[in-house]
Amino acid sequence: MKSKVPRLMISATGSNSGKTTVTSAILKAIALKCKRPAAFKAGPDYIDPMFHSSIIKVPSRNLDIFMMGENNCRYVLCKNSRNADISVIEGVMGYYDGIGQGTSCSSYELAAALDCPVVLVINPVSMAVSVAAIIEGFKNFREKSNIRGVILNGVSDGMYEYYKKIIQVNTGIMVYGYMPTLENCRLESRHLGLVTAEEVGSLEAIIEELGHQAVKSVDLEGLYELAKSACLIEYDEPSVPFIGKTKIAVAWDKAFCFYYQDNLELLEEMGAEIVKFSPLNDKKLPEGTGGLYIGGGYPELYMEVLSENKLMLNHIKEKVSAGLPTFAECGGFMYLLDSFTGREGKVYSLSGAIEGSSYMTESLKRFGYITLTSQVDNLMCKAGETINGHEFHYSDSTNNGQSFLASKPESDRSWNAVTADSTKFAGYPHTNFMGNISFAENFMKKAVEYEKSEKNEG
Repeated sequence: MKSKVPRLMISATGSNSGKTTVTSAILKAIALKCKRPAAFKAGPDYIDPMFHSSIIKVPSRNLDIFMMGENNCRYVLCKNSRNADISVIEGVMGYYDGIGQGTSCSSYELAAALDCPVVLVINPVSMAVSVAAIIEGFKNFREKSNIRGVILNGVSDGMYEYYKKIIQVNTGIMVYGYMPTLENCRLESRHLGLVTAEEVGSLEAIIEELGHQAVKSVDLEGLYELAKSACLIEYDEPSVPFIGKTKIAVAWDKAFCFYYQDNLELLEEMGAEIVKFSPLNDKKLPEGTGGLYIGGGYPELYMEVLSENKLMLNHIKEKVSAGLPTFAECGGFMYLLDSFTGREGKVYSLSGAIEGSSYMTESLKRFGYITLTSQVDNLMCKAGETINGHEFHYSDSTNNGQSFLASKPESDRSWNAVTADSTKFAGYPHTNFMGNISFAENFMKKAVEYEKSEKNEG
């Protein structure tokens, strides 16, 4: 299939360059100008898409070559851009930063796969002509870099014309405006990155100020024309079978909020009714639940409340132990263990559906992309089947599981991961079902079967 998608990527020279702030400002400014934006995030990050979604009021999507493959990245972009005037993709890390020492799975490779014009966010403060050398270096570092312009971040109105002239005279690159430092618009961070959009109490006011600033200082019409210059995209639509009707209970609150939108929508396409519940506040799973999905998030910040909600903990242990099909990632996996120990040494009792304990450490553990190869037949797949994923966590566990072998790409490093059997899959790795749709199929088949058996017994 072919699709014409006006699109551009907002990338940067490195992390902490202001990509999320600039992208958020542009998305809001586009909406203020009565155009409909669609938003996407390169790579596996959960938090930035939450900010995008809060601005445009429809879900933002991840585009991750390693976890989804090039074709499915093109498919997800095209599918979710059909009602948009312009699609804005926020890059990840520095433009060329990928796996290991190369550019594999970088923003650069995603832009190439999507044939997407790129605008580089750069902070030129404390530089003069050197800023042109940096831009020229990025533009020419690889063939077909797709870098077509820059937006200056952290500069004042008075200095903008100075830098703009330096850049355009020395590089020929278009400068599409600037964003000044807005003291009231700083977004807080914590150990896994930015705080989530839901936790920023003044988010609406922050986004409003960013958007109005971008209307004044960013060349929105120029960006729109650049986006329209992108060529047709070709892709194959993946086959998604209908499995049957069932309820999938999805943990959704401040403690558990890391989900890929495409994971949830794939389950819906297969027949799932997604029913959200809160392990923090609710006392039991939704009635008629056929499958349980507990994603990642920040359970370590809410352990007091989670551990005190004994009715929910006991109900989940009872149901999971009785064979409720259960898929749990990272924070969800921690919740299913016996207990958690915080940095201060306090121990919190949890569900005990899986033997073992988790505890906080001082650094990231087993961080990055992995390929998971099943060692046993289980809920999600047969022995020998694979799916790509990633890990990103500061906690560790006394029982990380033995059901899958996790292997680092471009490395000989591997380790055992995930507790999985015929009714559950629980471990630190995060996965995107678009990378292996059969995992979602198998989960749904078990959920439909379970719900039918529960009704028959009832």
